[in-house]
Amino acid sequence: MSKILFKLRNVPDDEAEEVRALLTDHHIDYYETSAGNWGISMPAIWVRDERQFQQAKQLLDTYQEARSLRARAEYARLKREGKNKTMLDNFKARPVLFIAYILIVLALFYLHFKLIMALVEP
Repeated sequence: MSKILFKLRNVPDDEAEEVRALLTDHHIDYYETSAGNWGISMPAIWVRDERQFQQAKQLLDTYQEARSLRARAEYARLKREGKNKTMLDNFKARPVLFIAYILIVLALFYLHFKLIMALVEP
């Protein structure tokens, strides 16, 4: 019976490709399900053979550990070089969108406060 190995929702394409290559290189029989036409199904990679599941899980755990270390090293390098993305960079890239988000958050706080005050008043 097949077992789910790796959920693909919100996974970057490069990571999904690397996982597929890892499984293929180690001759692990797998298949993939998509999110469907409406995006409500679960996209995932499944291992067909239960006997291969533990090996696949160990490979995936090792891969994710290495990927995490690479990402942290890349972030540290960018931070050291002063090239990491900051909130100011986001503001400079899309000032209108940034201000819109701030206004939406403030409006939500205001409405929440008004609701509480309306409930407290007799």
